[in-house]
Amino acid sequence: MFVGRERELRSLENVYEKTGFGMTIIYGRRRVGKSTLIREFIKDKKTIFYTATKVGSERNLELFSKQVMSVLDPFYSDASFSSVENVLDVITNKVEDDEKIILVIDELPYWAEKDEALLSVFQKYIDTKWLDKNMMVILCGSALSFMEKKVLSEKSPIFGRRDSQIRLEAFNYRDSALFVPNYSAKEKAICYGVTGGVAKYLALFDNKKSLDDNIIRLFFNTDGYLFDETKNLLTQEFTDVTLVNNIIEQVASGENSLNNIAAKVNEKDTTVLYSLEKLIDVGLVEKRKCITEEKNKKKTQYVLKNHMFKFWYRFIPKAISVIEMGQGQIYYEKVVKRELNSFMGSVFEDMCRYYTLEQGITGKFDSFLTEIGTWWGIEQMTDEKGKKYTQSADIDVVGISSVDKTALIGECKFKNEKIDKEIYDTLIRRSKLISGKYPVKGFLLFSLSGYTKWFEENDLQNTMLLTVDDLYK
Repeated sequence: MFVGRERELRSLENVYEKTGFGMTIIYGRRRVGKSTLIREFIKDKKTIFYTATKVGSERNLELFSKQVMSVLDPFYSDASFSSVENVLDVITNKVEDDEKIILVIDELPYWAEKDEALLSVFQKYIDTKWLDKNMMVILCGSALSFMEKKVLSEKSPIFGRRDSQIRLEAFNYRDSALFVPNYSAKEKAICYGVTGGVAKYLALFDNKKSLDDNIIRLFFNTDGYLFDETKNLLTQEFTDVTLVNNIIEQVASGENSLNNIAAKVNEKDTTVLYSLEKLIDVGLVEKRKCITEEKNKKKTQYVLKNHMFKFWYRFIPKAISVIEMGQGQIYYEKVVKRELNSFMGSVFEDMCRYYTLEQGITGKFDSFLTEIGTWWGIEQMTDEKGKKYTQSADIDVVGISSVDKTALIGECKFKNEKIDKEIYDTLIRRSKLISGKYPVKGFLLFSLSGYTKWFEENDLQNTMLLTVDDLYK
């Protein structure tokens, strides 16, 4: 089933429909659906689709040649070529004015890393032979750092030759719900949380089975696809998997500063920073900044960007022995299920931030929002005896309008309990912590379980009460 990606398909069609040569670069972390997107786009189009592998430049040339000839001249599909140029010459000569040819090189880094001249060869053919040809080239890769530094940067031989570039991200929470249309809003949210919106993982969910059955089958069985997925991904991306795994464990447990993470894994800051930057490159970790103080380096947090990794590291390591004994279902029922709402707390906050920015861009909140994020810091408090003290404070959702320099703030609760007056009062109190920089003109509350009667009995100005159902409308 192919869902979503309308904007990306439209971008590809625009390049395909232009006269003469066109090229698109597609990149994104593993499993997000790059190849699926390309295959959907090339339906009913004449295409040479080659997926490179880690077999060296000579073997890639041999396999590429077979794929080219199987499409352009099947009778000679076993022909061998001594160079990439010879194969590209065949493609050049076979292009016809009345039918556009698409050339796709998927997982480009596997080939280009072993053949440093490959991109220069493509540059030569683009500049000297393909500009007036009726063809389109799509170069695709999962190694984000390679694609950004070797393919897209100014130092790349093919810099300036592309018509478009697509960094494919995981699905947002609303598009993720298209994979499980029969689920309730809460179930759709949890499905998004445990998969992180990653296309491959979403496609594994059987819409006819319950949410619990799907999670148990995929995570809590030794033959489940997601039982070993984190290890598989890390092995593909890193040489020192043990260190990276230890770092992720600390980030998943709530350690979010470089110093604390380094201390916990007993490594130097520089060593940990290198691994964190690589984790950011591959889309597993993000460096989060306090939205009103983005230049303050002290207000920086390292958090897991991939929700599936959050879920895995929270529940699977402690359950390995149980799962290997074939009792994963019992562990899920007795431990995981009752903690799902707690796990969903940070996921729900991300969903609410996305919703707030999306609605704010369209003017729903009477404010044109241009940025979304979170805020954290310290607030001064006074106890019942009048004694002052400080405590940490945070605001889950902070939307900022760079146009009128105002803010919209919100609090999110994915709990079985209804939101009460105390939560509202806390949000109002903390609004003063950022109002000096951005006057707060509205308040949002997001709740899984609704609101107490107090909200019905009081007319709250500039406040919007939302539920999980509202996020999917």
